[in-house]
Amino acid sequence: MDVRHNLMKEVSPSVSVKPSFKITIVGAGKVGMSCAFCLLQKNLADELVLVDKLADLVKGEAMDLLHGSLFLKSRITADTDYKVTQDSKVCIVCAGMQVKGERADTNQLQNNIAAFKEIIPQLAKYSPAAILLIVTQPVDLLTYVAWKLSGFPKNRVIGTGTNLDNARFRYLLGTELNINPENVHAYIVGEQGCGSIPIWGGTNVAGINVKDLDEKLSSEHGHEIHRRVIESGQEVVRLKGSISWAIGLSVTNILNAILKNLRCIHLVSTNAKDQHDIKSDVFLSLPCILGSPGVCGIVRQPLEEEEERKLRCGVEKLLKAQQEVVL
Repeated sequence: MDVRHNLMKEVSPSVSVKPSFKITIVGAGKVGMSCAFCLLQKNLADELVLVDKLADLVKGEAMDLLHGSLFLKSRITADTDYKVTQDSKVCIVCAGMQVKGERADTNQLQNNIAAFKEIIPQLAKYSPAAILLIVTQPVDLLTYVAWKLSGFPKNRVIGTGTNLDNARFRYLLGTELNINPENVHAYIVGEQGCGSIPIWGGTNVAGINVKDLDEKLSSEHGHEIHRRVIESGQEVVRLKGSISWAIGLSVTNILNAILKNLRCIHLVSTNAKDQHDIKSDVFLSLPCILGSPGVCGIVRQPLEEEEERKLRCGVEKLLKAQQEVVL
């Protein structure tokens, strides 16, 4: 105190100001910390909260970031107690066992559901007006679990869904066409992972449908590109042990739209009831307009007959999985 007194004359006492954009990340593993780093670089949070059940891990990660405070514009807090998450604008859930194959096995799934039973009620208790953004796999099923456990309205519970699959799809198409992926407009909907569906009828560059350029792009060659989209995440895991940077960038891209109320269209997992004749509450990826309320709208995207069939198949699989979930 004496040092501060010698340095300056205090004109008015400091006051505590509630942050406008407080963001919580649950899970301080590789995925959670890549999300943290990417959103800090974008200056999206005026306060970032890290929560993990491993006290030393979350303390160490916070210290590592705080030592770079000179280069950041966000306050950083870390704890094992969910009380620090109070009044968060968005809560990002990355905690859980990593899924390394095409689908989560029973052990991985049950462990992640058990973790959500601890995490989601705590987040809902301390931040009842927050938007939940689910990253943990299997993302569609766990977004449904988060919705049921939180009691939040459907617009405020979102899964990352096929947002990253879609980025990979556009990257591969851009490489194929030698065009920046930003200028390749393409959509992957449905169940995240091997059940996803590329919408070739809407895939275009400068309004020119790729099917008009080469029928093979929507047939055998197109199937090969989609296969590479599905397998690319598994390839990254095989090479380096975990995906991290791409999902961090994907999450930051989604957050940017929400926090700045941009009303941008993203392929995220949302409650699809009443879309495409879906009669039940099931979460899967559709083109969603994202803004301050979370999901502001869902684009009525026309699907071809085969795409509708695949979507119904994915819905059936997800509903079967949901029926086996005990909350």
